[in-house]
Amino acid sequence: MRLVQPLLKGGMGLDEALAKRRTVRSFSPAPLTREQLSQLLWAGQGATDEAGFRRTSPSAGALYPIDLLAVIGSGSVEQMEAGVYLYESRTHSTTLLVEGDHRDELARASLSQFWMAKAPVSLVVAAEYGRVASKYGQRGERYALLEAGHVAQNIMLEAVSLGLASAPVGAFVDTEVRNLLCLEARISPLLILPVGYPK
Repeated sequence: MRLVQPLLKGGMGLDEALAKRRTVRSFSPAPLTREQLSQLLWAGQGATDEAGFRRTSPSAGALYPIDLLAVIGSGSVEQMEAGVYLYESRTHSTTLLVEGDHRDELARASLSQFWMAKAPVSLVVAAEYGRVASKYGQRGERYALLEAGHVAQNIMLEAVSLGLASAPVGAFVDTEVRNLLCLEARISPLLILPVGYPK
């Protein structure tokens, strides 16, 4: 599904977003707009050139080992069905991988942190280490982890600029999250970012 084109100017300044960013674990059930989801995904991994080769987050060797997925609840994003979506950076679009509202299952796989299920959307940062290991060997895994941090920080700051909040979650059972998202074995989930309006 093609997303709304991201805004490239305006909004809150970076300094203000940095000052206001907080980890929030209590969310309103209010849905996000497609524009907000579009902006969050673009902030994390969006293309910044016409060809789609440069992105908002730096990547060692421009190999981009990170995949960004959105777990969307029922009625949680205007004009979008519940499901697990893969973000496609070059086309600024999403591909539906799994139908249905899987927020409770994601929270259960995250060591039963059920506060997460109240967020309308959870963005999952995952990595395929092989994409960077082919050039950098074992060091590639470190580069992928660094890139995941860049992606997550971009998303958290964008959330603040949109009047939203988020929380980074690293405590989960990898195999359960991988299975839930229908990820191949070579792709490792690294971080989950529940996002929504703070309660």
